[in-house]
Amino acid sequence: MVKTRRQSGAVLRPTAKAAALPPSSPGRGRGKSKSSGHAKTTHYEFMGPPGALAIILGLPAVCYGLVFFCNEDACLRLDSLPSSFPGPPANMPLFSVDACLVFLGWMAFCVAAHVALPGVVKQGTPLPDGSRLTYKLNGLAVLALTLAIAGVGVHTGTLDLSWVHANFLALLTAGVAFAFALSFALFFVSHRGPKGGKVLAKGGNTGNHLYDFFIGRELNPRVGSMFDLKVFCELTPGLIGWLLLDLGFAHAQFQKTGSVSPAMALVCAFQGVYVLDALWFEPAILTTMDVTTDGFGFMLAFGDLVWVPFTYSSQARYILERGEALPATTLAAIVAVKLLGYAVFRGSNGQKNLFRTDPEDPRVAHLKYLPTRRGTRLLIDGWWGIARHVNYLGDWLMAWAWCLPCGFDHVVPYFYVAYFGVLLFHRDLRDGEQCELKYGDDWKKYCAIVKYRLIPYVY
Repeated sequence: MVKTRRQSGAVLRPTAKAAALPPSSPGRGRGKSKSSGHAKTTHYEFMGPPGALAIILGLPAVCYGLVFFCNEDACLRLDSLPSSFPGPPANMPLFSVDACLVFLGWMAFCVAAHVALPGVVKQGTPLPDGSRLTYKLNGLAVLALTLAIAGVGVHTGTLDLSWVHANFLALLTAGVAFAFALSFALFFVSHRGPKGGKVLAKGGNTGNHLYDFFIGRELNPRVGSMFDLKVFCELTPGLIGWLLLDLGFAHAQFQKTGSVSPAMALVCAFQGVYVLDALWFEPAILTTMDVTTDGFGFMLAFGDLVWVPFTYSSQARYILERGEALPATTLAAIVAVKLLGYAVFRGSNGQKNLFRTDPEDPRVAHLKYLPTRRGTRLLIDGWWGIARHVNYLGDWLMAWAWCLPCGFDHVVPYFYVAYFGVLLFHRDLRDGEQCELKYGDDWKKYCAIVKYRLIPYVY
């Protein structure tokens, strides 16, 4: 559902035969016209329209609830309830014009930087009509410019990055309003325009307006020929905004105590590496389910622009407000968990991408694979012989490393690792369904060879 950049577990590389398939063949789409993209479908995920409504209402509630239930005034414990009824902290307004202007200014800056800065141009995977879009990717350059401006501003005293803490709820409100407005605009525009100009997502063309609004109707909404709204939102404003929130909390802690605690430093460093990794390997986003399958609607718009920055930064906010000193041995163990998770995550994703792009490379040429009737090959060796989504396991281990610096007094900082575990479990099921439809009996053979889904010898 809401995510950053998860990747499919089955590793594929096209053969010459697959590359030569005509547009009407299974390997290149079904030849639908651009005006429809896909025929209408009645297949629902997330329990259909009732589930979509629950998520649309529930996601903002969770974002606010994480602050209401754990802040400087009170925080939910495992062994007792807060001493006072949960609510917004006294020092955080729910809304302010300044916060709205800052959020809109941030979005405008990201758009301007994306357009102005140079970037690499990559082709995406074939669309349902057989065509391929080109993408300008420069998230790493936007990150570098952002950090340079923030660093100079903080050093010279012209920028008070700690402002984000006192105005966190107001920024959240601005983000929620923006995400809803964007989602309504995307849904409206998906029904407009000249015939033959849009490709619709397979799952977002049900005819139920509520569900289509949630899941995303148009597959690749764009402004002009190169500005892809979905890929831009997936990679730039939310991810970099998340890191800025972390750094703002660290700045507030420094102003408050005169130093940045080891726990805060670890969380900022761990999550900073995650953001840097996502933008360093930016082209990998083009093969994810988010880009190839899901439409751009509320699910991704809210997830990218609100859920990621405002919930993934919960650990840094908690450490600022209620953090405690941790012994050196605990900190060392947390670093070990992070390193293990990153090794699994990056090793598996790197092996997959190399197998796809350069299968003759000595690092992957020896790996075993299962040929399929589609003319593609499923990797069953190396990292991908351990589990079908071994990269998800690495991702989850890193999630633990983000939460453990918060100590063990309160449950709220561990919301992320619990939620993320459920998300990865659900994503594994979605990927499995898609692959079974795509590969048929070959997928059953693959599952018989690679038996474990996420955790070797467990699940």
